[in-house]
Amino acid sequence: MRKSLVLSLTLLFVAAGMVAPLFAQGAAPAGGGSEVAKWSIITAGFALAIAAAFGALGQSKGLSSAVEAIARNPSATPDIRFALILGLVLIESLVIYVLLVALILFFVKPFPV
Repeated sequence: MRKSLVLSLTLLFVAAGMVAPLFAQGAAPAGGGSEVAKWSIITAGFALAIAAAFGALGQSKGLSSAVEAIARNPSATPDIRFALILGLVLIESLVIYVLLVALILFFVKPFPV
């Protein structure tokens, strides 16, 4: 039983090794672009999604903390509002910087093709 199992697995791996070159990728067309450029665009998209998601989480956390602080001490409303707006601007600027880098990678094509 064990010998037939080893023999069948060996034949399976040999057959898979012979069939694998059939599915190999062919030569890329002349104007297809480089792999680095393609992956940089994909990476820029993921970076933009992650920055937007965590930027929104940071803004919601800051807003909820500011509302809670105003509810505890209404006389400190102008100071809390100023700190809240400054924090929201800084968080949003980080997301805008990631958008800028993503747009550069999308449209400027910094890598030769």
